[in-house]
Amino acid sequence: MTAQLEPFHAISVSVLAHRLKAEGRDVIHMEFGQPSTGAPAAAIAEAHRVLDVDPMGYWQSDALKARIVRHYAETCGATIAPEQVILTNGASPALVMALSLLFDPGARVAIARPGYVAYRNNLRALFMEPVELPCGPAERYQITAAALEAMKPAPHGVILASPANPTGTVIAPDELARIVAVCQRRGIRIISDEIYHGITYGEAALSVAALDDQALIVNSFSKYFSMSGWRLGWLVVPPALVGQAVARMGNLFLTPPSLAQHAGLVAFDCRDELEGHVATYARNRDLLLAALPGMGLAKIAPPDGAFYIWADIGHLTDDSLAFCEQLLRDTGVCTAPGIDFDPVEGNRFFRMSFAVSTPLVEEAIRRLTPWFAARAASAAAHPAATGAA
Repeated sequence: MTAQLEPFHAISVSVLAHRLKAEGRDVIHMEFGQPSTGAPAAAIAEAHRVLDVDPMGYWQSDALKARIVRHYAETCGATIAPEQVILTNGASPALVMALSLLFDPGARVAIARPGYVAYRNNLRALFMEPVELPCGPAERYQITAAALEAMKPAPHGVILASPANPTGTVIAPDELARIVAVCQRRGIRIISDEIYHGITYGEAALSVAALDDQALIVNSFSKYFSMSGWRLGWLVVPPALVGQAVARMGNLFLTPPSLAQHAGLVAFDCRDELEGHVATYARNRDLLLAALPGMGLAKIAPPDGAFYIWADIGHLTDDSLAFCEQLLRDTGVCTAPGIDFDPVEGNRFFRMSFAVSTPLVEEAIRRLTPWFAARAASAAAHPAATGAA
């Protein structure tokens, strides 16, 4: 029997947005975590250069692996050998590889709720059991060492994400160290999704590579490097798993795009341009955090990093999918329904990405302010009808 997966509802909302755009509507896309900026200018220039001189082919760039090794040494002091770095077609294949490397069908793997929809669905696709740990304001929407300690029996593994999707919250270094200690003592294997590293608004997120040399680290060029369409990522594996990781990559995915690898190597050294993107996200974040309480959206997860707002809309609806569809039709602002990220309480949450330009964030605020005011007035007048979007 094949695994049955839940749909990614944000995609259906996005399809509606593109249909409305084709009909002439002005749409602001805030439904996906996709930077509106392109790859760094020097990376694009390098791609143009190699198109004329390199025939391309199946290839894993040794120079890019060495650069990633240097990145971990410089940012967190971790010592990693180049062969431990497996270049992948983005973070999604890296996650599939990591799960299949560590766990057999039937394995129980802990994940945060709310959390990225693909964690739950990839586990199910591989016939593993996602064990969702409810993470609310008291836990800052993150898995805690105490929660992992309390699990009976201990899960086979845990997926950590810091900064997290959809909340943007970061696990503090001391708490991350406690989580690693619990996992090491209880035999819980760690997969750390670090795709949003580099995008924080205070203290930098610490890589689990600095604390646990047996953890598997997933990362990508899609977010900080603004290269989502280039389909380039990596997986760091312990030495004992290198052989099987190489076998999985070769059999399942062959290699990532050659052109992307050339560009990615150059992108690593475009820090001034990339930090400028983060500064834009920080400005967008500040604008939204200042405006949203006035719209009645006061219950917001702390967006320590990434580029998301995770907001409670339970006073307005109990159907976040219908809510996001109506919001889109009325204002042209496209957002993601909470049910993608939390199958239990996500009906009363939604997520907004502020990875767009600052003028678009300002325009979105201009459109949303009167819409939420009208919605709140309607809900106050008809409290029994808040579920009707």
